[in-house]
Amino acid sequence: MTDAPRPATTPGAKMQYLIRRRAGVTREELIAHWFANHMPGVIAGQARAAEAGRPHARRYRATVFSPGRSGQQAWDGVAQLWFDAEPPAPAQPHGTTPTDSFQERAEPYVPWVTTEYVVLDPRPRLPVEPLTLNAPFPTTRSGFFKQTFLVTTKPGADHAALFRHWLDVHVPNVRAVMGQMGGFGYVVSHSVRPEAESFAGMAELWFDDEDGWNGFTSAIRPDGMEQWTDGAVVLRSGTEMVGIP
Repeated sequence: MTDAPRPATTPGAKMQYLIRRRAGVTREELIAHWFANHMPGVIAGQARAAEAGRPHARRYRATVFSPGRSGQQAWDGVAQLWFDAEPPAPAQPHGTTPTDSFQERAEPYVPWVTTEYVVLDPRPRLPVEPLTLNAPFPTTRSGFFKQTFLVTTKPGADHAALFRHWLDVHVPNVRAVMGQMGGFGYVVSHSVRPEAESFAGMAELWFDDEDGWNGFTSAIRPDGMEQWTDGAVVLRSGTEMVGIP
């Protein structure tokens, strides 16, 4: 496995914003305001920045996490924005003073800066179809089964050693088994400053359906990554919202 080439680094910074609803807000209400009242503002703001020659996101996507079997989950979704370079950190968490109906319903959130490695690009299997009877974006796409892993590490873990193993050993292991089970998307994101974050990284795996995922879990074998990791928050999804394709 260690002879396989490393996946290429996506240039720039992949900014992640993990979203959780406030107490008393339903998941459905949060998502409705996210799509209708927040994403259009983000899209417009990035367009204005681009027109003015300021740093701006070149791509914007949000994944909606499905409820766990108990009806609860750690997070309701994640917004992901790709920039040419890491933008300045906000003075306070976004939504501390809400600016739209979505931020009124979401807990304040902060950017998580990551470096992306695309092992298997899911986009050829998930085409973006702009809306035709409304503004083209935001739009949605579905028809997949996705598992997102938020990876935590043991106290005192050597993150540099973890990241080397992740790319050189774990990625080839996962990629090989996904190929056997029909997995069509695999993206890894490493924290730029893992010591300061709750998670060392994220892994996203796409399958056609849950059967593919179940086959993967039956076939995958440990490869030593557990010597640094302390488990992961695992979140499933079947819907993505696309703001900037």
